[in-house]
Amino acid sequence: MDTVQAAFLPDHFINRELSWLEFNARVLEEAEDTNNPLLERAKFLAIFASNLDEFFMVRVAGLREQAFSDMLPQDQPVDGLRALNQLQRLAQRTRQLVAQQYVCWNKSIVPALAEAGIRFFAVKDLNPEQQKSLDKFFRQIVFPVLTPMAIDPAHPSPRFHNRGLYLAAMLERISGIGPQRLFAVVQVPQVLRRFVPVQQDDKQNFVLLDDLIASRLPELFGGYQIVDYGTFRLTRDMDIDLLEQEADDLLRSIESRLRARQRTEAVRLEISARMNPALLKMLVTDEELHCNTKSAEQGYNEVYEIQGPLDMTSLYELVQTIDRKDLRDPPLVPRPPAGLRDYDDLFAEIAERDILLHHPYDSFFPVLDFIESAARDPKVLAIKQTLYRTSGNSPIVRALAEAAENGKHVTALVELKARFDEANNITWARHLERAGVHVVFGFMGLKTHCKLAMVVRQEGKKVRRYVHLSTGNYNPTTALVYTDLGLFTADKAMADDASALFNFLTGYSQNHDWQKLVVAPHDLKRRTLELINEQAQRAREGKRSRIFAKLNALVHRQTIEALYQASQAGVPIDLMVRGICCLRPGLPGISENIRVFSVVDRFLEHSRILVFGEGPKQQVFLSSADWMPRNFERRVEVMFPVEAETLRKQLLEQIIPIYMNDNRRMRLLNADGTYSRVHPAEGQAALRSQTELLTLAATRTEAVEAADAPQTRFDGCMDVPSANGDPDRVREKGKKKDRGTASRG
Repeated sequence: MDTVQAAFLPDHFINRELSWLEFNARVLEEAEDTNNPLLERAKFLAIFASNLDEFFMVRVAGLREQAFSDMLPQDQPVDGLRALNQLQRLAQRTRQLVAQQYVCWNKSIVPALAEAGIRFFAVKDLNPEQQKSLDKFFRQIVFPVLTPMAIDPAHPSPRFHNRGLYLAAMLERISGIGPQRLFAVVQVPQVLRRFVPVQQDDKQNFVLLDDLIASRLPELFGGYQIVDYGTFRLTRDMDIDLLEQEADDLLRSIESRLRARQRTEAVRLEISARMNPALLKMLVTDEELHCNTKSAEQGYNEVYEIQGPLDMTSLYELVQTIDRKDLRDPPLVPRPPAGLRDYDDLFAEIAERDILLHHPYDSFFPVLDFIESAARDPKVLAIKQTLYRTSGNSPIVRALAEAAENGKHVTALVELKARFDEANNITWARHLERAGVHVVFGFMGLKTHCKLAMVVRQEGKKVRRYVHLSTGNYNPTTALVYTDLGLFTADKAMADDASALFNFLTGYSQNHDWQKLVVAPHDLKRRTLELINEQAQRAREGKRSRIFAKLNALVHRQTIEALYQASQAGVPIDLMVRGICCLRPGLPGISENIRVFSVVDRFLEHSRILVFGEGPKQQVFLSSADWMPRNFERRVEVMFPVEAETLRKQLLEQIIPIYMNDNRRMRLLNADGTYSRVHPAEGQAALRSQTELLTLAATRTEAVEAADAPQTRFDGCMDVPSANGDPDRVREKGKKKDRGTASRG
């Protein structure tokens, strides 16, 4: 039975979806911040747009289904807002943010790029030489790809792709056969670059591909006059809701759902400004979109008029195209973790002591080396690993396949239901199976979201297990741009628990007496509430108490209520919540002792750190889970303790205080659900936590280098031009005395 009773009112909670929009608003603030390098600002605009796409495809789609379906029950969120009310408020706030986004692009970033020599032109404004160059590009590259599609009774409206960019045209026949007036569409090919150089060798002046195609519409529809045209983009419901039923083949079931994605309902229509009303009516009618802003019952408008180029996610392409280091953040150089710069045998190092990695400040190389060395080590008997998301051409997947080919017993827990990575994970699952890896797909009703790997090694007459646990995925790509923490350990109790967890995942084996790992859905919710309540009880007894939690999201009602009760008892609580937070801090008599803050910066804050208590009994955990219902109840998650004193000090005396003292990228959550940016007080030094952590990692590495410079054998730093470039093309270098040199893509 749950230990925390519902004792708080809906007004004491922030709506989950509105809270997420405020997170994306903080992302947009980074695009607006003129202190950020110009191309980084453009990148944040792309991130904002990409985030919003996913929000509509998943969260808005789910609410829409509830609001407009008589078949589905209405979920009652903790804040009391029903589905239609949420949709209306979300649409209102989204329109404000999108307007803000395009003001940032049109009024700030475009003029600043022009000052830097990077300009955007309309095709009609180009000189004859530039027109000639573009004409050649169009005829040789673009025209063969295009498919002009008329829409009439003989040619029904095509099924427009999710997030595809289209030109819609109204045509009037001037010669030849065909209807006197018709509609037509042309898809802007996603296989071609969106930002087209006005001349072949020009990397500074661009036209939009859709503008180029629009200028050639008369050629595409010969015999017709172009009366009017506009661009549009549809967002569709893209969430895979697997039915909770047994399937003969989960792989085939998900593959089938992926194919069905392109046939799902539209949830948003973006149109260029001043689109012809007849064209708009055709799209709204064909896609059965809601476009009624007056009716109280159906007062929800899914059409968004855009004051600029549609699909700002294409700015990723622009950022990668322009080679201007002066417009980017300084290059990221992840450092070798403390104590691992000079090693011959990683397993010997782990056997001697626990090792903490803090990415991206610490290199991801030791994690790759852990799996790759195990694949080739004749002493290794078995490798077991979970894979939730991994990179393209993954070195982890290659190493697991190599291990199986080398005769080792290899088990991979591949989560096929990792949202929007399903197709990628299916590909790797097939590849691993062909190599001889025992691939397990977890459970129908639970996502395997925990991140752990275990290597079983024969050492003389004994078998020793080495474990890596992490807050983030086994993905060298995201390890360059996400902050995560990983722990290497050979602790027997941890290894026993890891073995039991793998046995649960592969064979439903249960009833293990967990010693150190806290696992969802078994015990994580209960233990989290227990740890919070213990601090509340200490405060009531007049003892020292404290709670610190660094999370991506805080949604779970019972956990929020437990935190409210701990605050009422006098527990000082600091919550660093990057994204969604449904807790209202600073409510008189309820949450006066709770401070909630968020850091949005160059790297995505993804690590979860939990601290309970003060003094010698202080408990420190890392976790793969956020405090959300799905993490507690519908996922396999792991919370694991950090016990080595040196590692505890690293977290408690370095990493956490740096985050707590940020006065450059920190935003404080107010009781009304808004956020206020923190600025240095008068006379106070400016501190940007991610920059400070980069400096800390560099200082630590320099100290190690100074201590053993004559015999340094490991240079596992990533030599990259930028953390925002293409991490899959990064090459890591690691020199080992007894294992040669490995090069990774």
